[in-house]
Amino acid sequence: MGKSTLADALAAEYGARQIKEPVEENPFLERFYEDPERYALTAQLSFLVERYRQQRELVQLDLFQQSTVSDYIFAKDRIFAELTLAPDEQALYARIYGLLDARIRKPDLVVFLDAETEVLIKRLRKRNRPYEKRVGRDYIEKVAEAYRRYFHGYRDTPLLVVNSSEIDFVEHGGHMADLIREIGSMGQGVQHYVPLGSN
Repeated sequence: MGKSTLADALAAEYGARQIKEPVEENPFLERFYEDPERYALTAQLSFLVERYRQQRELVQLDLFQQSTVSDYIFAKDRIFAELTLAPDEQALYARIYGLLDARIRKPDLVVFLDAETEVLIKRLRKRNRPYEKRVGRDYIEKVAEAYRRYFHGYRDTPLLVVNSSEIDFVEHGGHMADLIREIGSMGQGVQHYVPLGSN
């Protein structure tokens, strides 16, 4: 189970427009995996600009008051930038990010799907993107921990933290229905959802 699968289901449930992460459009991503030090900044800036374009388009679409489901948050770029950029690059990136983030509308709710490292590795391999075959366990653990640190202090919007290690939306439709009910009952602040049967 992954964020795109959940976003698809939520968009269908609420009749919402859907915004998908622009991964394939980044011309530097494959080169980043081949030579991270050389292409980290260009890959991150490319993601930042494309995600900003998508988010600004939502401001125009909001005139129609249709619900929107996105399979990423704008801050995702910042989380990765802190892992991949050298200190001087981080400083430049942070200045650009700050200017753009100030113009982005905050979501009404964020759902963070957390999972154990082994589960994340399995899901990554199942996705079967050629350039991701180079991604090692250490990098996956660093990314997962960076997300946990970020959301540990997250207070911008209501946040639902989901233990997704034992959720399988494809094999068990009931898992999806249970999570959608949980999302529908969300209030303010931070809530944690541990599905029945999870440790």
